[in-house]
Order: sequence, then C-alpha cells, then structure tokens
Amino acid sequence: MIHDLSPFIFKFPETSLWGDQFGIRWYGFSYMLGFLCAYKIILWLAERQRAGLNRIMVGDFITYAAIGTLVGGRLGYCLFYDTSLFFSFRPTIPFWGVLAVNEGGMASHGGIIGIIIACILYAKKQGLNYAYLLDLAAVTGPIGAFFGRIANFINGELVGRPADPSFPLAVKFPNDILNWPNLEFERLSTLTPVVEKIGVEASKWSELLANYRTDISARDQVFSILYRITHEIQNGNSAAKEAIGMVLDPRHPSQLYAAGSEGLITFLVLFFLMRKSHRPGFIAGWFIIIYAVMRITNEQFRMPDAHIGFQLFGLTRGQWLSIGMLIVGIGCLFYWTRTQSQIVFGWKREESVKVGRR
Repeated sequence: MIHDLSPFIFKFPETSLWGDQFGIRWYGFSYMLGFLCAYKIILWLAERQRAGLNRIMVGDFITYAAIGTLVGGRLGYCLFYDTSLFFSFRPTIPFWGVLAVNEGGMASHGGIIGIIIACILYAKKQGLNYAYLLDLAAVTGPIGAFFGRIANFINGELVGRPADPSFPLAVKFPNDILNWPNLEFERLSTLTPVVEKIGVEASKWSELLANYRTDISARDQVFSILYRITHEIQNGNSAAKEAIGMVLDPRHPSQLYAAGSEGLITFLVLFFLMRKSHRPGFIAGWFIIIYAVMRITNEQFRMPDAHIGFQLFGLTRGQWLSIGMLIVGIGCLFYWTRTQSQIVFGWKREESVKVGRR
C-alpha cells in the first residue's frame, strides 16, 4: 500500500494570506473527537458513581484537561525532543517556535503530565479528591490516544521501521522523501521518474541536486519539489504515486499498532478494572503502567525522531521516557492504594459513595 491520504478533511479556498494549506485537519479533529468522547464517558461515570461531579463540573473538568493536554503536550515535545524551539523566534506568525505546533507537534508524555497538573488544580478549586479525577482522566485518555494515532497515520507521520516487502500490512509513506536531503541525500536521484510525473524536467532536477550543497536557491527548490510530490499524490496523481512506489521503503504501520494498543486495548482494560470498587488513584496507576508497557513495545516498530535517532542500548527517546514512566507508575499505584481512605464503587454497582471533598 502506498499512503496517499490527505491531512485535511477539507481545505478553505486558496488566498495570498494562507495559501492552500489552511483548512480542517484530521489531527485537530481527532483532539475534538477525543475530548467529546471523554466528556460523554466521564458524565456517564459521574452520574453512576455520584462522586461529587455534576454535569456543569464535568464540562469544566474537561476544559481543564483539554488545556492541560494541549499545553503539556506541546511543552513536552519542546522539552523532551527539541529544546531549540524555546529559543526560536521569527517575525511572522506564530512568532515563537513553541507555538509553531506544525514543527514537531505534541508529546504524549508531556500531555500526560499536563493532565495530571490540570486534575490537581481542578480538584483544589472544587475541593475534590485529585486521585479520583486522575482516574476519570486515565480511563478516557486512551480514547484520545486512539484517535490521535489514527490521525498520525492519516498525516503520514511518526512512521514505522522498515518491514519485509511481503508483509501484508506494510505501507510506503511518500513523506519519507522529506527526510532524504538531510539523511539520505544520494537517494534523491532515484526520484527522477517521479518529478517528471509532476512536470519537472529530469535535467532540471539533476541540476538542482548538483547545486544543492552550494546554492541556497537550489536547496529551496528541491524542498519545494519534494513537498509538491507529496501534495500531488494526496490530490490523486496516480502516475506520481506509481512511480514513487518503486523507490520507497515498506514500513510497519506503527501508528495503527499504537492506536490499537495504547488506545483501544488500554481503554478496554481500564474500563474493565473500573467496574468494581476501588480506591482513588487505582485506575490512574494502572494507566501509567499499561501505557508505558505498550509504548515501550510499540517503539520497537516505530522510527525514532530523525534528529535524535537511537540512544543508549539502541532504545529510542520515547522508550527511555516510558521506562521512567513505568517506574513512576508502579510507585504511584503503590502510594495511592495505600494512602487513599475512600472507596469508589465501580460502574456496575447501583450503590455509590461520595468521594470526600478536601
């Protein structure tokens, strides 16, 4: 399979202000869908458990969680994966590298930290048990992860490691070519049949490659053509799609693996655990542990960030962060189950107990 999905649900008409790259994207839609599902599930749980949250409070809590997710996710990426963004300023919108979410995106580990802070702040404001709010966020968070990873696949980002060509689920991602100038420059010459399919002469392409390292204009034109190739394929250029399929590496659809494991499976396990009475923090502790294990496993099929690569013992940055997360999760589960005095009935129980306000 050759990936040809557009990151846009639809685009707005092209203008001189934003060009043709402005519209409703699947990535943003996935966040909205995740928060909407979280609201519905938490509202259902709150009504059954009667633990101090009413409908209005659930809406406010989701707002806190959404802000925590977005701010934490972005700051987490900048801190864990590209600290240079903190010092990147430019005269055009959005002016600061941290706000340029198209440069690197979000980090799930940062998003989790952001949600934890949001739960603590909202619990303090309303006098609720923060561990109970963490449980609600934990059981619904994987739904957001599911939609987010699906959006990653649609965007053709966070691609998997090379797979055997005979592997039936293998996918070839045209976006790979955007990394070739910095990582595999010699492979750019293999794109000659592809550039011809979008109206660029082979001689012109060869000239640009020859001058790439010494001519800034040639470098800019090369990147412009590479982006044009990906856009042409997304817009239905079957000739370019067929030609590029001959030079791309087949890869594991690691985004879909993550959607299933970090998202769907994690949600089902936590929702199952929540059916019975438990102490506040029990679900959150298990979420941290399960997510960390799933992430460590999935990273074995995912390429590391190009500018970071593999690290100590051949592990990725995401795996090392998840190992730390696993240790923290075990400690949190031990702490919460031994220090929380209240009991929250599971969603299967008709009876309920109010989680003590603080």
